[in-house]
Amino acid sequence: MGLLLTAAPREWLCPPRRPFGRETKALALGLIVDFVGGAVGHRLRFGGGRGQALPKAAGLARGQTPRIVDATAGLGRDAFLLASLGAEVTLIERSLEMHALLAEGLARAQEAGPDYAEIVARMTLLEGDGRDLLPGLKPEVVLVDPMHPPRGNTALVKKEMRLLREIVGDDPDAFELMQVALASASKRVVLKWPLRADPMRGLPPPSHQIIGKSTRYDVFMTGGPIAVAGSPA
Repeated sequence: MGLLLTAAPREWLCPPRRPFGRETKALALGLIVDFVGGAVGHRLRFGGGRGQALPKAAGLARGQTPRIVDATAGLGRDAFLLASLGAEVTLIERSLEMHALLAEGLARAQEAGPDYAEIVARMTLLEGDGRDLLPGLKPEVVLVDPMHPPRGNTALVKKEMRLLREIVGDDPDAFELMQVALASASKRVVLKWPLRADPMRGLPPPSHQIIGKSTRYDVFMTGGPIAVAGSPA
């Protein structure tokens, strides 16, 4: 059963017990979740609002503000952006280490002032596997951003992403998660994917795509039946 963390900060101040031997891993690696400073704070202050690629892909247009589940929360930045634009966002993270970092980051943001507290109040953090939790959440929109295989020279990959990979590993079951997402979302599923990568094997063609600088968003509208092939070989 997943652990529900609501807007009340008390739970965040006491993150769940992590497996022995991993408690200091993130600290040793120097990875933190920061929703106030750095790139996230800059994006909040100077971003393009609902005209950005992710909000457009998630359907935040023409006054629509769907209920969203980020099924692969990671550092939580996409969820925070969507919540800052008014969406109610549920974050799912199955890594206990990352879940604890997210809880701590949300607690810090809660205390950073009323503007941040208002955003955090729209964010709900769950610990667990999206394949198990999504059917019960009945989301309108699901965002899936699996950990992609390293591309090219790993020295060129952002340090933060390398640290994240060291904690959470790869996502070999991403196709299974997409199958569950497509069966659970009432409006759309958004797959965040490297710009020049081949489509995920086994999926139908997306309804449309939103293209960013290094990322594309494959959007699958779920209003009607969707044909999804069996697990890829």
